[in-house]
Amino acid sequence: MNIKNTSEKFKIVLSVGDESGIGPEIILKALGSREIPENTDYILVGSKNNLENTYTQLKNLGLKKIANPKNLQIHNIEISSSKNESQSSYGHSSFYYLTKAIEIVKQYPNSALVTGPICKKSWALAGHNFSGQTEVIAKSCRVKNFGMLFTAKSPITGWRFNTLLATTHIALCEVPKRLNTNLIHAKLDLLKEFCLSYEKKPTLRVAGLNPHAGEEGILGNEEKDWLSNSLIAWNAKNKDIELLGPLSPDSCWNSSAKAWRQKDAEKHDGILAMYHDQGLIPMKVIALNYSVNTTIGLPFIRTSPDHGTGFDIAGKGIAQSQSMVEAIKAAVEMTKNSRLLNTH
Repeated sequence: MNIKNTSEKFKIVLSVGDESGIGPEIILKALGSREIPENTDYILVGSKNNLENTYTQLKNLGLKKIANPKNLQIHNIEISSSKNESQSSYGHSSFYYLTKAIEIVKQYPNSALVTGPICKKSWALAGHNFSGQTEVIAKSCRVKNFGMLFTAKSPITGWRFNTLLATTHIALCEVPKRLNTNLIHAKLDLLKEFCLSYEKKPTLRVAGLNPHAGEEGILGNEEKDWLSNSLIAWNAKNKDIELLGPLSPDSCWNSSAKAWRQKDAEKHDGILAMYHDQGLIPMKVIALNYSVNTTIGLPFIRTSPDHGTGFDIAGKGIAQSQSMVEAIKAAVEMTKNSRLLNTH
Protein backbone atom coordinates (compact mmCIF):
# COMPACT_ATOMS: atom_id res chain seq x y z
CA MET A 1 0.00 0.00 0.00
CA ASN A 2 1.39 3.38 -1.00
CA ILE A 3 1.26 6.02 1.73
CA LYS A 4 0.80 9.61 0.65
CA ASN A 5 1.85 12.49 2.87
CA THR A 6 -1.29 14.54 2.48
CA SER A 7 -4.99 13.87 2.23
CA GLU A 8 -8.02 16.04 2.76
CA LYS A 9 -10.19 13.22 4.06
CA PHE A 10 -9.87 12.37 7.75
CA LYS A 11 -8.28 8.98 8.37
CA ILE A 12 -8.62 6.48 11.17
CA VAL A 13 -5.74 4.00 11.32
CA LEU A 14 -6.86 0.82 13.11
CA SER A 15 -4.39 -1.75 14.44
CA VAL A 16 -6.34 -4.97 14.90
CA GLY A 17 -4.62 -6.03 18.12
CA ASP A 18 -4.28 -9.66 19.16
CA GLU A 19 -5.91 -11.73 16.42
CA SER A 20 -6.56 -14.66 18.74
CA GLY A 21 -8.94 -12.38 20.66
CA ILE A 22 -12.01 -10.37 19.71
CA GLY A 23 -10.17 -7.48 18.02
CA PRO A 24 -10.87 -8.44 14.38
CA GLU A 25 -14.52 -9.22 15.22
CA ILE A 26 -15.30 -5.93 16.95
CA ILE A 27 -13.55 -3.94 14.22
CA LEU A 28 -15.62 -5.56 11.46
CA LYS A 29 -18.77 -5.08 13.54
CA ALA A 30 -17.92 -1.44 14.27
CA LEU A 31 -17.15 -0.64 10.64
CA GLY A 32 -20.46 -2.23 9.68
CA SER A 33 -22.33 0.01 12.11
CA ARG A 34 -24.29 3.05 11.06
CA GLU A 35 -22.99 4.91 14.13
CA ILE A 36 -19.44 5.53 12.89
CA PRO A 37 -18.66 8.91 11.32
CA GLU A 38 -19.07 9.35 7.58
CA ASN A 39 -16.56 11.04 5.30
CA THR A 40 -13.74 9.13 6.99
CA ASP A 41 -11.19 6.74 5.53
CA TYR A 42 -10.34 3.64 7.55
CA ILE A 43 -6.97 1.92 7.20
CA LEU A 44 -6.72 -1.44 8.96
CA VAL A 45 -3.30 -2.75 9.94
CA GLY A 46 -3.17 -6.50 10.32
CA SER A 47 -3.55 -9.78 8.49
CA LYS A 48 -5.95 -9.60 5.55
CA ASN A 49 -6.28 -13.38 5.63
CA ASN A 50 -7.31 -13.30 9.30
CA LEU A 51 -9.85 -10.54 8.70
CA GLU A 52 -11.37 -12.43 5.77
CA ASN A 53 -11.57 -15.63 7.83
CA THR A 54 -13.18 -13.70 10.69
CA TYR A 55 -15.73 -12.23 8.27
CA THR A 56 -16.62 -15.67 6.88
CA GLN A 57 -16.92 -17.09 10.38
CA LEU A 58 -19.23 -14.29 11.52
CA LYS A 59 -21.40 -14.62 8.41
CA ASN A 60 -21.69 -18.36 9.01
CA LEU A 61 -22.90 -17.55 12.53
CA GLY A 62 -25.71 -15.49 11.02
CA LEU A 63 -24.34 -11.99 11.67
CA LYS A 64 -25.33 -9.39 9.09
CA LYS A 65 -24.16 -5.92 10.10
CA ILE A 66 -20.45 -6.49 9.55
CA ALA A 67 -18.00 -4.88 7.14
CA ASN A 68 -16.60 -7.01 4.33
CA PRO A 69 -12.77 -6.91 4.30
CA LYS A 70 -12.88 -6.89 0.50
CA ASN A 71 -14.34 -3.39 0.72
CA LEU A 72 -11.81 -2.12 3.26
CA GLN A 73 -8.38 -0.55 2.94
CA ILE A 74 -6.00 -2.98 4.63
CA HIS A 75 -2.29 -2.58 5.21
CA ASN A 76 -1.71 -6.31 4.95
CA ILE A 77 0.91 -7.88 7.18
CA GLU A 78 1.23 -11.67 7.12
CA ILE A 79 3.81 -12.50 9.73
CA SER A 80 3.08 -16.21 9.91
CA SER A 81 1.00 -18.59 7.83
CA SER A 82 0.94 -21.30 10.48
CA LYS A 83 -2.50 -22.53 11.51
CA ASN A 84 -1.19 -23.41 14.97
CA GLU A 85 -0.18 -20.00 16.18
CA SER A 86 1.42 -19.78 19.62
CA GLN A 87 0.59 -17.14 22.20
CA SER A 88 3.99 -15.54 21.67
CA SER A 89 3.49 -15.36 17.89
CA TYR A 90 0.17 -13.56 18.38
CA GLY A 91 1.96 -11.24 20.78
CA HIS A 92 4.65 -10.52 18.22
CA SER A 93 2.09 -9.91 15.48
CA SER A 94 -0.01 -7.51 17.56
CA PHE A 95 3.10 -5.61 18.61
CA TYR A 96 4.22 -5.27 15.00
CA TYR A 97 0.74 -4.17 13.86
CA LEU A 98 0.83 -1.41 16.47
CA THR A 99 4.28 -0.13 15.48
CA LYS A 100 3.31 -0.13 11.80
CA ALA A 101 0.03 1.68 12.58
CA ILE A 102 1.97 4.37 14.48
CA GLU A 103 4.28 4.75 11.50
CA ILE A 104 1.32 5.18 9.15
CA VAL A 105 -0.62 7.66 11.30
CA LYS A 106 2.48 9.85 11.58
CA GLN A 107 2.44 10.24 7.79
CA TYR A 108 -1.03 11.75 7.69
CA PRO A 109 -1.54 15.19 9.29
CA ASN A 110 -5.31 14.61 9.30
CA SER A 111 -5.57 11.28 11.11
CA ALA A 112 -5.97 9.43 14.40
CA LEU A 113 -4.97 6.05 15.75
CA VAL A 114 -7.45 3.51 17.12
CA THR A 115 -5.98 0.35 18.63
CA GLY A 116 -7.54 -3.06 19.13
CA PRO A 117 -6.95 -4.88 22.44
CA ILE A 118 -3.69 -6.75 23.05
CA CYS A 119 -2.46 -9.26 25.63
CA LYS A 120 0.45 -8.04 27.74
CA LYS A 121 1.53 -11.59 28.62
CA SER A 122 1.70 -12.48 24.93
CA TRP A 123 3.90 -9.44 24.36
CA ALA A 124 6.19 -10.51 27.17
CA LEU A 125 6.42 -14.06 25.77
CA ALA A 126 7.40 -12.53 22.42
CA GLY A 127 10.12 -10.45 24.06
CA HIS A 128 8.34 -7.08 23.90
CA ASN A 129 8.72 -5.78 27.43
CA PHE A 130 6.22 -2.95 27.59
CA SER A 131 3.43 -2.62 30.14
CA GLY A 132 0.92 -1.61 27.48
CA GLN A 133 0.23 0.05 24.14
CA THR A 134 0.21 3.48 25.79
CA GLU A 135 3.88 3.19 26.70
CA VAL A 136 4.88 1.98 23.23
CA ILE A 137 3.12 4.89 21.53
CA ALA A 138 4.60 7.45 23.94
CA LYS A 139 8.12 6.11 23.36
CA SER A 140 7.62 6.14 19.60
CA CYS A 141 6.50 9.79 19.79
CA ARG A 142 9.32 10.66 22.22
CA VAL A 143 6.99 12.29 24.72
CA LYS A 144 7.56 12.13 28.47
CA ASN A 145 4.45 13.82 29.84
CA PHE A 146 1.58 11.69 28.62
CA GLY A 147 -1.49 10.28 30.29
CA MET A 148 -3.92 7.39 30.16
CA LEU A 149 -7.34 9.00 30.18
CA PHE A 150 -10.69 7.23 30.02
CA THR A 151 -13.53 9.11 28.44
CA ALA A 152 -17.18 8.35 27.72
CA LYS A 153 -20.03 10.36 26.27
CA SER A 154 -23.37 9.66 27.93
CA PRO A 155 -26.03 8.55 25.42
CA ILE A 156 -28.59 9.88 27.91
CA THR A 157 -27.33 13.41 28.64
CA GLY A 158 -24.51 14.01 26.16
CA TRP A 159 -22.15 14.79 29.06
CA ARG A 160 -18.54 13.69 28.58
CA PHE A 161 -17.13 11.76 31.54
CA ASN A 162 -13.32 11.94 31.90
CA THR A 163 -10.97 10.17 34.31
CA LEU A 164 -7.18 10.47 34.06
CA LEU A 165 -4.81 8.09 35.84
CA ALA A 166 -1.82 9.44 37.76
CA THR A 167 -0.14 6.02 37.58
CA THR A 168 -0.97 3.28 35.10
CA HIS A 169 0.19 -0.31 34.71
CA ILE A 170 2.14 -0.86 37.90
CA ALA A 171 1.66 -3.03 40.97
CA LEU A 172 -0.47 -1.47 43.72
CA CYS A 173 2.43 -1.57 46.19
CA GLU A 174 4.44 0.64 43.80
CA VAL A 175 1.82 3.40 43.57
CA PRO A 176 2.80 5.39 46.72
CA LYS A 177 6.46 5.24 45.62
CA ARG A 178 5.70 6.75 42.21
CA LEU A 179 3.39 9.53 43.35
CA ASN A 180 4.91 12.95 44.02
CA THR A 181 4.15 16.64 43.53
CA ASN A 182 5.83 16.88 40.13
CA LEU A 183 3.85 13.94 38.79
CA ILE A 184 0.54 15.30 40.06
CA HIS A 185 1.26 18.73 38.56
CA ALA A 186 2.19 17.18 35.20
CA LYS A 187 -1.00 15.09 35.10
CA LEU A 188 -3.17 18.06 36.09
CA ASP A 189 -1.59 20.06 33.27
CA LEU A 190 -2.58 17.33 30.82
CA LEU A 191 -6.08 17.04 32.22
CA LYS A 192 -6.56 20.79 32.09
CA GLU A 193 -5.51 21.00 28.43
CA PHE A 194 -7.75 18.11 27.49
CA CYS A 195 -10.79 19.56 29.25
CA LEU A 196 -10.17 23.02 27.81
CA SER A 197 -10.96 21.58 24.39
CA TYR A 198 -14.51 21.08 25.67
CA GLU A 199 -15.02 23.74 28.35
CA LYS A 200 -13.68 27.31 28.79
CA LYS A 201 -13.49 26.97 32.57
CA PRO A 202 -13.15 23.29 33.51
CA THR A 203 -13.94 21.89 36.93
CA LEU A 204 -11.41 19.26 38.01
CA ARG A 205 -11.45 16.85 40.93
CA VAL A 206 -8.66 14.81 42.49
CA ALA A 207 -9.20 11.57 44.36
CA GLY A 208 -7.14 10.87 47.45
CA LEU A 209 -4.85 7.88 47.64
CA ASN A 210 -6.04 6.47 50.94
CA PRO A 211 -9.52 5.59 52.27
CA HIS A 212 -11.37 8.79 53.23
CA ALA A 213 -8.41 10.70 51.71
CA GLY A 214 -6.31 9.72 54.72
CA GLU A 215 -8.67 11.05 57.38
CA GLU A 216 -6.07 13.69 58.37
CA GLY A 217 -3.33 11.11 58.77
CA ILE A 218 -5.29 8.43 60.60
CA LEU A 219 -5.65 6.23 57.49
CA GLY A 220 -2.53 7.34 55.61
CA ASN A 221 -0.18 10.29 55.46
CA GLU A 222 0.20 11.07 51.75
CA GLU A 223 -2.68 13.54 51.59
CA LYS A 224 -1.62 15.37 54.75
CA ASP A 225 2.11 15.32 54.05
CA TRP A 226 2.21 16.51 50.44
CA LEU A 227 -0.82 15.88 48.20
CA SER A 228 -3.06 18.62 49.63
CA ASN A 229 -0.28 21.20 49.40
CA SER A 230 0.61 20.14 45.87
CA LEU A 231 -3.00 20.74 44.77
CA ILE A 232 -3.03 24.17 46.43
CA ALA A 233 0.22 25.08 44.67
CA TRP A 234 -1.04 23.96 41.26
CA ASN A 235 -4.34 25.78 41.67
CA ALA A 236 -2.50 28.97 42.60
CA LYS A 237 -0.87 28.90 39.17
CA ASN A 238 -4.12 27.89 37.45
CA LYS A 239 -6.68 30.19 39.05
CA ASP A 240 -9.07 29.85 36.12
CA ILE A 241 -9.60 26.20 37.05
CA GLU A 242 -11.92 25.08 39.82
CA LEU A 243 -9.99 22.32 41.57
CA LEU A 244 -11.39 20.15 44.36
CA GLY A 245 -9.44 17.57 46.33
CA PRO A 246 -8.07 15.40 47.58
CA LEU A 247 -11.51 13.83 47.86
CA SER A 248 -12.50 10.58 49.52
CA PRO A 249 -12.18 7.97 46.74
CA ASP A 250 -15.32 6.11 47.79
CA SER A 251 -17.51 9.13 47.00
CA CYS A 252 -15.43 11.02 44.43
CA TRP A 253 -17.37 9.53 41.48
CA ASN A 254 -20.88 9.77 43.00
CA SER A 255 -21.65 12.94 41.08
CA SER A 256 -20.33 11.29 37.90
CA ALA A 257 -23.02 8.63 38.15
CA LYS A 258 -25.69 11.33 38.51
CA ALA A 259 -24.34 13.44 35.65
CA TRP A 260 -24.30 10.34 33.43
CA ARG A 261 -28.02 9.74 33.98
CA GLN A 262 -29.54 13.16 34.77
CA LYS A 263 -29.43 16.21 32.51
CA ASP A 264 -29.92 18.66 35.38
CA ALA A 265 -27.25 17.11 37.63
CA GLU A 266 -24.15 19.01 38.72
CA LYS A 267 -21.38 18.48 36.17
CA HIS A 268 -17.60 18.29 36.41
CA ASP A 269 -15.12 17.98 33.56
CA GLY A 270 -12.37 15.70 34.77
CA ILE A 271 -11.19 13.55 37.67
CA LEU A 272 -7.60 12.59 38.44
CA ALA A 273 -7.34 9.11 39.97
CA MET A 274 -4.23 8.00 41.79
CA TYR A 275 -3.98 4.51 40.31
CA HIS A 276 -5.41 2.19 37.67
CA ASP A 277 -8.27 0.40 39.39
CA GLN A 278 -9.29 3.41 41.46
CA GLY A 279 -10.22 5.19 38.24
CA LEU A 280 -11.24 2.25 36.06
CA ILE A 281 -13.76 0.62 38.40
CA PRO A 282 -16.14 3.61 38.60
CA MET A 283 -15.51 4.40 34.94
CA LYS A 284 -16.56 0.96 33.76
CA VAL A 285 -19.45 0.64 36.21
CA ILE A 286 -20.95 4.01 35.25
CA ALA A 287 -20.21 4.15 31.51
CA LEU A 288 -20.30 0.41 30.75
CA ASN A 289 -19.58 -0.20 27.05
CA TYR A 290 -19.30 3.51 26.24
CA SER A 291 -15.93 3.95 27.94
CA VAL A 292 -12.90 4.65 25.74
CA ASN A 293 -9.21 4.59 26.56
CA THR A 294 -7.25 7.50 25.11
CA THR A 295 -3.64 8.60 25.41
CA ILE A 296 -3.27 12.35 25.91
CA GLY A 297 -0.10 14.37 25.44
CA LEU A 298 0.68 12.84 22.03
CA PRO A 299 1.07 14.69 18.71
CA PHE A 300 -2.01 12.79 17.48
CA ILE A 301 -5.19 11.36 18.93
CA ARG A 302 -5.11 7.74 20.04
CA THR A 303 -8.12 5.84 21.35
CA SER A 304 -8.94 2.24 22.14
CA PRO A 305 -11.94 0.28 23.42
CA ASP A 306 -11.95 0.02 27.20
CA HIS A 307 -11.75 -3.76 27.46
CA GLY A 308 -9.39 -6.66 26.88
CA THR A 309 -8.92 -9.39 24.31
CA GLY A 310 -11.87 -11.53 25.40
CA PHE A 311 -10.13 -14.81 24.65
CA ASP A 312 -12.98 -16.74 26.27
CA ILE A 313 -15.54 -15.48 23.73
CA ALA A 314 -13.32 -15.10 20.67
CA GLY A 315 -14.81 -16.70 17.56
CA LYS A 316 -18.32 -16.96 19.02
CA GLY A 317 -19.70 -13.83 17.39
CA ILE A 318 -21.01 -12.45 20.69
CA ALA A 319 -18.41 -9.75 21.43
CA GLN A 320 -19.97 -6.31 21.88
CA SER A 321 -18.53 -3.66 19.57
CA GLN A 322 -19.98 -0.53 21.23
CA SER A 323 -16.70 0.44 22.87
CA MET A 324 -14.90 0.18 19.51
CA VAL A 325 -17.62 2.30 17.90
CA GLU A 326 -17.19 4.86 20.69
CA ALA A 327 -13.40 4.76 20.28
CA ILE A 328 -13.77 5.65 16.60
CA LYS A 329 -16.33 8.38 17.31
CA ALA A 330 -14.18 9.83 20.11
CA ALA A 331 -11.09 9.89 17.90
CA VAL A 332 -12.91 11.96 15.29
CA GLU A 333 -14.55 14.27 17.84
CA MET A 334 -11.39 14.90 19.83
CA THR A 335 -9.38 15.67 16.74
CA LYS A 336 -11.97 18.18 15.57
CA ASN A 337 -12.20 19.76 19.04
CA SER A 338 -8.49 20.28 19.48
CA ARG A 339 -6.11 20.47 16.56
CA LEU A 340 -3.43 21.24 19.14
CA LEU A 341 -3.52 17.55 19.99
CA ASN A 342 -2.99 16.58 16.35
CA THR A 343 -0.01 18.54 15.14
CA HIS A 344 1.94 15.77 13.41
